[in-house]
Amino acid sequence: MQNTGDNALMQFNNSVGIKFQLYNSLFTSLPFHKIEKTGILLSLFQMDCEESFEQSRNPIEIVDGFVQQNTAYTTEQEKIELLFRFIQYAERQVVLFDALEDAAFSKIHDMNGQGSLKQLELEVNSRHKEEELKQKLEDYAIRLVLTAHPTQFYPDEVLGIITDLSNAVKDDNVGDVNMYLQQLGKTPFLKKQKPTPYDEAVSLMWYMEHVFYTAAGNIMSTLKNRFPNAVHDDNPVINMGFWPGGDRDGNPFVTSETTLHVAATLNNRIIKCYHKDLKKLRHRLTFKGVLTLVTNLEEKLFNALYYKPEVPITTHEIIDALEEIRQTIINDHDSLFLSQVDEMLMKVRIFGLYFASLDIRQNSTVHTKTLKAIDDQKKILPAGYYDLDEKGKIDALLQLHQQPDIVLEDWLLQDTLDVMKAIKTIQRNNGEKGCHRYIISHNTCALNVIEVYALLQLVNDGSELTVDIVPLFEMIEDLQEAGASMKVLYENETYRAHLKKRGDIQHVMLGFSDGTKDGGYLMANWSIYKAKENLTTVAREHGIEVVFFDGRGGPPARGGGKTHQFYASLGSNIAGKEIQITIQGQTISSSFGNVDAAGFNMEKLLHAGIYNSVLAEQKPTLTRDQEALMLELSEEGYKAYVALKNEPEFVPYLENVSPLRFYADANIGSRPAKRNEGEKLNLDDLRAIPFVGAWSQLKQNLTGYYGVGKALQKIEAEGRWQEVKDLYENSLLFKTMIDNCEMAMMKSFFPLTAHLATHPQYGAIWNMIHDEYELSKTMTMKLGGTTELMEKYPVDRLSVSMRERIVLPLTTIQQYALSRVREMEENKQTDVELRKTLEKLIMRCSFGIINAGRNSA
Repeated sequence: MQNTGDNALMQFNNSVGIKFQLYNSLFTSLPFHKIEKTGILLSLFQMDCEESFEQSRNPIEIVDGFVQQNTAYTTEQEKIELLFRFIQYAERQVVLFDALEDAAFSKIHDMNGQGSLKQLELEVNSRHKEEELKQKLEDYAIRLVLTAHPTQFYPDEVLGIITDLSNAVKDDNVGDVNMYLQQLGKTPFLKKQKPTPYDEAVSLMWYMEHVFYTAAGNIMSTLKNRFPNAVHDDNPVINMGFWPGGDRDGNPFVTSETTLHVAATLNNRIIKCYHKDLKKLRHRLTFKGVLTLVTNLEEKLFNALYYKPEVPITTHEIIDALEEIRQTIINDHDSLFLSQVDEMLMKVRIFGLYFASLDIRQNSTVHTKTLKAIDDQKKILPAGYYDLDEKGKIDALLQLHQQPDIVLEDWLLQDTLDVMKAIKTIQRNNGEKGCHRYIISHNTCALNVIEVYALLQLVNDGSELTVDIVPLFEMIEDLQEAGASMKVLYENETYRAHLKKRGDIQHVMLGFSDGTKDGGYLMANWSIYKAKENLTTVAREHGIEVVFFDGRGGPPARGGGKTHQFYASLGSNIAGKEIQITIQGQTISSSFGNVDAAGFNMEKLLHAGIYNSVLAEQKPTLTRDQEALMLELSEEGYKAYVALKNEPEFVPYLENVSPLRFYADANIGSRPAKRNEGEKLNLDDLRAIPFVGAWSQLKQNLTGYYGVGKALQKIEAEGRWQEVKDLYENSLLFKTMIDNCEMAMMKSFFPLTAHLATHPQYGAIWNMIHDEYELSKTMTMKLGGTTELMEKYPVDRLSVSMRERIVLPLTTIQQYALSRVREMEENKQTDVELRKTLEKLIMRCSFGIINAGRNSA
């Protein structure tokens, strides 16, 4: 929750709005060609774009008219060079705005308000819930899993500049601000080559070292101080997960060697963090009987890092040494600097020697192919296996045991086996928590889980299987059948015995992104809610604790937005042992980009789960009447979305009007944009991230609202508006869905593409989307009793408005270039060099547009 009312808005205006105008003037000294003139021209161009779109001019008319009226440029090359300078300038304006918002975070957010640990303390103490809290914290945790999805455009060098720039802004050090802006001007944003999976991993480790290491330690120290008897040493409450280097679904560049390399680097980085902290402690703990203990531990850490890595240190050794230091300080030195020792102890308990738990993920079809390849070679399956029903296949697979010397010709299938073996290696080096989950994407049935179980047994070294097998349900149909699939597994004697060894805990992942791409905004959210309810019921009936792992992206269309409110809304019918979510792309930098923001958002997630179990009334999330209405709305929204998706021109529109087909040239991620590269585009192969991101750059964002307007209109037409009004006012789950829907619409700007309304091929699609946008906007504002989108979140609204204004020149330039490419194709023009230049313009605009959106893909 933001700082209260007018005060937060005033703080935002003073700390972000006004400072942006002041510091923006410093851009005139940036080391660009003709930079002063560029800055002046860009300001004029921005105003010209606003006025021109109001006059219904199209991007080609706007760009060509501006250049003609405001410059002496006469050649195509001069015009293109100016547009590239505009892009460079605007990109850095976005960075400045990011830095200003980061610097002002604690001023414009109520750090001790609703959802904070301070608020939790007040609520627990006033209602005498200390014992209930202690019980909850015995096994409750949040897990934030960083993923390498390609929506984070800032190179590592720029991330460091943003941090320094934010600190300089906080200190009002204009000299340093000017220096860092100049550094920014000389630092390239463009990645000339695609990053490798290892590059992506190293990039995200920057956040682990500079943000999460400190933020998690701070939170746990605060929690321990406020509830000394409730925090358990063996449950650190905060866990970190990691996908780069482990997620190989559709990414042929992730190999078992990559996985091992990333795991080793995570181990190395966390030991470096401990060594750095211990060096600081040594300067404080100079007392007799303590300094020697500190020096000995520091030497062990140093040896593990540089000198004798073959003699690894263990987590227990570090904890035992710190405990001895701690006890000596208490007994002999009046507990001087004890809090600093406690904080380091807390960090070691959180991060161990693994820093973040590396998840392995692969598509279910790969496992099926791997088993067949082994069977072709070793004849491990009974005759007629492929004609058996699911139960017959499961029974056959559960008879399989270790098979030595399996060597497959297909490198992908062999690597599937190699990475399963690598899990044991990582666990030996980093501890079991370092790599203990195998996620199956496109999981459609119980057989998919047993296939992975069988493969793990085939390569097992004879020791106990210390891996949690995690089905990922994504598509609408699979979500609806998820409960039945898990029931088959729970009632299988062998698999149930495996779960017994894993603490009677089953991890289940649910994917928001593909669900939205498949069924639209309302149906995806509804299907995931119902899947959780069914999975909870089935698990409880079989004595299993189900832990949900939510695959959420940045925008509402991918499960993002006001995420903590979703968890705060869930009732007793949804398992809440842990909150586990993916933190993807821009969400890492926007919501967890600095220690203040990360601490704030982690506290909110912690509070949401604790509040539901300890402080909230124990009742289902929705009443039966509310569920019936939610189902009705979802089905109506689904009908509208599917009708749009089935339009013959839907895919061509997306491919040719948006920058989708140029994503691969951006060099922002190691994964291909679609699963079958080289084939004609179809929605089944297209990944959810570029799908949602393309609509975002097009400023239409349909995945965040399409079908909502029609669904609400139907209820109103039936004279039942009060029913949906009551649902909005009494269900935090539904209200959060609508709030996030408004955010998606707030980031839309249809005048940008209004020229397509009369296009012979794309006009019908554009009008369908625009009409639903206008209808959804009208209906959601009526539902909330407001006259503007996001009216109840004024600071967020102002932030979005300012960001959208900064990137208006970029979206205009991008649509200008896209329009010209389409014209060339329609007129069969073959100017290869001009085409390449226009495509580069399209791709370069993506950087600033995506970064400014913060949660747009």
